[in-house]
Amino acid sequence: MSIETLRGKLPEFAKDVRLNLSTIVNEDRLADQTKWGLLLACAIATRNPDVRAAVEAEADARLDETARNAARAAAAIMAMNNVYYRFVHLASNKEYAKMPARLRMNVIANPGAPKADFELWCLAVSAINGCGACIDAHEKALVEAGVTSDAIQTAVRYASVIQAAAVALEAANLAA
Repeated sequence: MSIETLRGKLPEFAKDVRLNLSTIVNEDRLADQTKWGLLLACAIATRNPDVRAAVEAEADARLDETARNAARAAAAIMAMNNVYYRFVHLASNKEYAKMPARLRMNVIANPGAPKADFELWCLAVSAINGCGACIDAHEKALVEAGVTSDAIQTAVRYASVIQAAAVALEAANLAA
């Protein structure tokens, strides 16, 4: 499935999502590898098979296997970290923040893609998953790496559109 096919599956009530999806796919605010790795990590994070298949089909033509695996790793490691650190952040008992996580996260140090790209992908997935602690940590790392506020905001905007496409498809399926 292509992203154009995905756009065609979006119902009329999601016209804005359709338009925004077209915009993010066609604009060049991020380098190609950065953008397509970001879109792939976010599509995986939505857990929607149609969104994942459409983005993966187009990302496959634009990313080498190493970059694709790094995007997959960003989605996977953030699935774990976002649950854990969201709990630590939200729990009233602050003792948990003093305890070691005891979670392996080696991929963050050696993701197989440029560190700034991987951090941006992790930030976008963390935005989808709603983990403020991870958003803060990855945004800080990105700023320290010299990534602009515009690039960071663009990444989160892309994540929001990918998530909205997944929700719109789910809503359409429920109505059917």
